[in-house]
Parts: sequence; structure tokens; C-alpha cells
Amino acid sequence: MASSQPLATMAGIAVLQSGGNAADAAVATAAALAVVEPGSTGIGGDCFCLFYSASRGVVEAVNGSGRSPLSLTLEMAGGQAGFDPQGPHAVTVPGTVAGWADTVERFGRMPVAEVLAPAIALAEDGFPVTPIISRGWQRQEDLLRMREPAGSDLLADGRAPRAGEVWRNPPIARVMRTVAEGGPDAFYKGWPARAIVEAVQMNGGCMTADDLQAHRSTFEDPISTTYRGHTVYECPPNGQGMTALMALNILEGFDIGSTRPRSAEVLHLTIEAVRLAFADARAYIADPARSPVPVTAMLSKRYAAERRRLISPDAAIEIATAGRIPGGSDTVYLCAVDGEGNACSFINSNYHGFGSGIVPRDCGFSLQNRGAGFVLDPGHPNALEGGKRPYHTIIPAMLTRPDGALMGPFGVMGAWNQPQGHAQAVINLVDRGMDPQGAIDEPRFSIYDDPPNGEIWVEDAIPVGTISALAELGHPVRPASAALRTGVVGQGQIIVRDPDTGVLWGGSDPRGDGCAIGL
Repeated sequence: MASSQPLATMAGIAVLQSGGNAADAAVATAAALAVVEPGSTGIGGDCFCLFYSASRGVVEAVNGSGRSPLSLTLEMAGGQAGFDPQGPHAVTVPGTVAGWADTVERFGRMPVAEVLAPAIALAEDGFPVTPIISRGWQRQEDLLRMREPAGSDLLADGRAPRAGEVWRNPPIARVMRTVAEGGPDAFYKGWPARAIVEAVQMNGGCMTADDLQAHRSTFEDPISTTYRGHTVYECPPNGQGMTALMALNILEGFDIGSTRPRSAEVLHLTIEAVRLAFADARAYIADPARSPVPVTAMLSKRYAAERRRLISPDAAIEIATAGRIPGGSDTVYLCAVDGEGNACSFINSNYHGFGSGIVPRDCGFSLQNRGAGFVLDPGHPNALEGGKRPYHTIIPAMLTRPDGALMGPFGVMGAWNQPQGHAQAVINLVDRGMDPQGAIDEPRFSIYDDPPNGEIWVEDAIPVGTISALAELGHPVRPASAALRTGVVGQGQIIVRDPDTGVLWGGSDPRGDGCAIGL
């Protein structure tokens, strides 16, 4: 079990010890993270899941993302000039509760009430806040103070909890008990739903009880590509997992294994592949229920070869743009593998810190601002509209070996950083043969603010000569010091299963508070 906070990891371990499987443990950990890391994730956000069944050898996906209010229009939200990415019109229906329940009911073996029990205990008994989580909380103090009706409920005497201070959250425990006793309907049709509607409308939004009652998760076939014989799985659009797969398709045509790690040569190739993938992703990815996405064509090896030809070894592409397709902020990631070899790759998020900062009365959680993922051009496939899922940045991933056996779940958090982190993790695991901890430890780059053509942050563990060489090639690189790297290059978790012995090897990112623990 690996997550970004030790207490959450232990919640998953407790569920495994009680007879749960990887899906049960993943949801228990996600629920615990909603308590101990509320500035990154929570009940007011969304989630996605990939589950590998050892008995059937298949990977399945759950899309636990919510939709915008049905009555929302671009004009109502302020138009192209006035839209507030953390305002009330950026609040989409929180899909987390349904996503948790659907993951457990579809793939798990324990009652939801037992899965939520460790998180409820943490909320009621309290826990010491870690330094990294405290610093993130402090950055959101002003937002929470200004939000009615209950933003101050997530502050201690008007401020963020200090490192080492014990934080208790009885209101979120009450919400979780309501879900444990009554299931998702108790959340989407009961008193929490009424509190959500009141809070959004009090701040000028248009969400209604009907929007919450209509919410459903969707069960989907994952998308995938092969990379040097291994299969990499991602959730399909509206998520951006396709970005990682497209980048890997491009990179497969280069002999990455023969390049020197941390060299300008390999980083240049990887950056260019990621930029080209992002150019297509941001042009085409949207809610497929509203705008068809040409997934098969975008993931074709033939199209990857066309895009690969645009990469020069001598200079960066000046402006990466979308091709002609043939035929057409804060998060937590966690993963679990159980003794039977089932694996769950799970991600949960509020988006920007505490999301919108809107806290429903007596609920103890903030509402996400996933509507910030919409495009404000009405002609774009991902244009802001009512009743629609936005482009989503959070993506879990799964890797299998050439014979179809599980290699392991993995993920790297951090908005636009996520598909970039996925591609770099696969290179480390497959091309470099690194163990999970080494693959996570390896320094990363991130086109953090505006991919594909924004500044490229490079961790300062990468040699100065490499950074200088990338700049000479035309890349707008900036060093990401230790103080910045957690936010810029994200945090990741990996678990790899040995196919011969069944031994599990976990890696947890040293950039955060997390840990990997096994039984």
C-alpha cells in the first residue's frame, strides 16, 4: 500500500488485514486522505480508478468525475473575460462518494461502512498535521476565510493548523457515517446534498438538487498502448491519460535505453514527445458523451511516427501545435496490491488546493473547482457547457508485462504534470530497469503552467550542464529547487509485483510525506 500520507497508508493496511482486497484498501486510503490531506482531496472532489483483476487478467476503469450544473452557460459564468476559475461556476458535482462506493461494490469484498471506518476514526480522534500539509493549508487561509457559509470550519481559530497540531473534523465524520449507513443516495439526495446546494447558491452558483441526484459514475474500458512490449493502461477521456500514451508512442521510436540518464539528449526527446502529445490532447480531449474523441486514431502507432518526425536532435520545436488526427493543481494518488495479485490504481482530487474554497454547512469538506478545466471558446470540444464533464487532469495508471502479468499500478500527481510524470516513470521502469523507489526518486521535469509551450521546470538534481544544454536547444527551462519541487513536479507512488515470487516492492515519493508499507 502506497500513498502520500502514512496515516492514510495505514488505513489501507488495516483494511487489508481485515480481509479486504486492493479495491477496498484503495478506497479506505482515499477516504483517510480526505481527512488528513483536505487541501488536496476530499468528498467534494472527483476520483478515477483502474483495477487489475488477477483471476481474469483484465483492467477495468471507473470514472468518478462529476458534471457541471445543467443550467450553466458560458454567459452565466462570466463569459471568456469574466470566468473565475475558483468561483462558484467552477464547482462541478462532486463524484467522489459515488466513485468510492462503485469501486468497492464492483471490485471489492467489504461493506462500504467497514472501508470508511478508519477515516471516520481519524476525523473524530484527530491527527497531527504534517509540515508539508500545513504549508499547503496556509496558502489557502485567505480563500477559506472569505467563503460562506462555512469556510472557517476548515481553519483553527481563523488560521491553518500548524505542523504538529492535532486537527479534528467531526463534521466530515458525520458525512462519512451518513454514507456508511445509507450509501451514495444518502449523500446525493440527503442532507449533504442540501448543504452543497445552499453553499453553491449562496456564493452565486446555479447548482441544484437535481444536478446532484442525477449524478452517476461510469464504468469504462481503459485505453492503452504498448511500450517495448509492456502495456500501459490509462482511463479514457475526459481524463488526460491519453497524453501519456501518445508521448510513449512517440518515444518508442527512439533508443532511450542507450541514452545516459539525466542527459540533455534523453530529456530533449522526452520533453518534445510530451509537448507534441499535449498539443493534441488539449485540442481534442473532452467529455466523449458530448464531443466524440478520436481515441483510436490518436493512439495509433502510425500517427505517432508522423509526430516523431517533427522532433529534431538539434533544436526544440518552436511552437508545438496539434496535428491532423487520422479520421478525425492539487491531488492525491495512491495504489494497492493485495496478496492475490489484484491491483488498484486510484486518484482523488479537489483540483486547486481546497478547490473553490466553498465549504457546505456542517460538512467539513470543500467543493472542487473542476470547471476550471473547461475551455472558454464556445467552438472548442471542451467548451464550458451545462451537464458536461470537463477535461480532467487526474489520471491513475497501470502497467502489465509482455505476457500480460501485472507489473504494477503507478501514478504521479500534479495537474498538467501527471502525464509527464507517467511517461518519465515508465521510462525509468522499462528502459532503465529501475526499482520502484529509484523510479520515483529520479529527478523530473514538468511543463507546469501552460503545456505544450510553457516554461519547463527541471529539478536541480539534474546536472547544470544538462540544463544549460537544454536551454541552448531552445527549451525555456527553469530550475525547480527543493522548495518548489513538491508543487511543480508532483508526488508519485509505485508498487511493482515480482511475477515469479509474488513479492511486492513499493516506492513512495520523497518529495512528500508518504510511504509504502507491506504486510
